[in-house]
Amino acid sequence: MKKYIYIFLLLFVGFALSGELTAKTKKRRAKARVHQVAKRNTVRRPAVKAVPKPVEPVYDADGDEVNPYLMCEDTCDHVHGIDLSHYQGQVFWETVGENTKMAYVYLKATEGGDRIDSYFERNIDLAHRYGLKVGSYHFFRPKTDLERQMRNFMTQCLPGEQDLIPMLDVETTGNLPVEEFRDSLMKFLWLMESTYRQKPLVYTFRNFYNKHLQGGLLDDYPLMIAMYTDEEPVLADGRDITMWQYTGKGRIVGVNGYVDKSRFMGRHGLREIRFRH
Repeated sequence: MKKYIYIFLLLFVGFALSGELTAKTKKRRAKARVHQVAKRNTVRRPAVKAVPKPVEPVYDADGDEVNPYLMCEDTCDHVHGIDLSHYQGQVFWETVGENTKMAYVYLKATEGGDRIDSYFERNIDLAHRYGLKVGSYHFFRPKTDLERQMRNFMTQCLPGEQDLIPMLDVETTGNLPVEEFRDSLMKFLWLMESTYRQKPLVYTFRNFYNKHLQGGLLDDYPLMIAMYTDEEPVLADGRDITMWQYTGKGRIVGVNGYVDKSRFMGRHGLREIRFRH
């Protein structure tokens, strides 16, 4: 008899915990569904604005002081954006929103099977509040269980909070053989596409792409290629590039320290990466 009572208690506790988790999930997803409406109706209250730390003077080869914030987005007509993670620390979003020419921002949400970016919740809420188009990205770990990684990303990348398609950050093979790595990557991309019902944006470095990804593997996916030179990147297989991350040492008012900056290539534009709800 004691055995059956023990089993009953275990089942009861299990159902109780399950109900609690379900309630929390529903509450979070309900918040996501109303987020887009709520942010449009948010009344900005006057507040004392935090001031970003002053930037140390920057000088050119002739010893003349130059403006470290004057970069490509100030001198060309391309559509520009940034990507951020906890590495940038606290971002002054009210300053970014009022003073930037950036049209979009990608925020790091997760990494591998259990890491969640500590600034993601704050960044996505405030980026929306101050008018930027926002997308979320996952740092891919090829050797980590793929379904576990997908579940981790899903806890943060909620459709109701996304303006842009999800992005997958691919920078390591995890020391897997090339074919095994490529197989792992394609399976995870399929999971992302099945979950969000649209093809994700793939981010990687030019040299990494040329060494591990060329040859038609990613022909169906838009690419953001990182290459920090003055010349536009060209891939070894001639593959079209949607977006170019042109610096990892950009400056922007409202962000202390360096920030990654990107822009669209050629005739590509923001409409191509909009999240379809």
